[in-house]
Amino acid sequence: MIVPILFVAIFPESARAYIDPGSGSYILQIVIAGLLGASFTVKLYWKKIRSLFSNKKKKVNENPNEKSETS
Repeated sequence: MIVPILFVAIFPESARAYIDPGSGSYILQIVIAGLLGASFTVKLYWKKIRSLFSNKKKKVNENPNEKSETS
């Protein structure tokens, strides 16, 4: 597998092709969608990511017999 890749890399032929505007806009759409998806994912998990890098620890309930508000 490595030999054919090296052969193509060492002896490249000129390509007689072009990227038409439709393909270029499709690639641009893929890049924009990837960036928006990544930013949405970071926004969704921002508190978890921030707490992962934070040095602060959560406060522990002083009285263990008290029920928390969430349960």
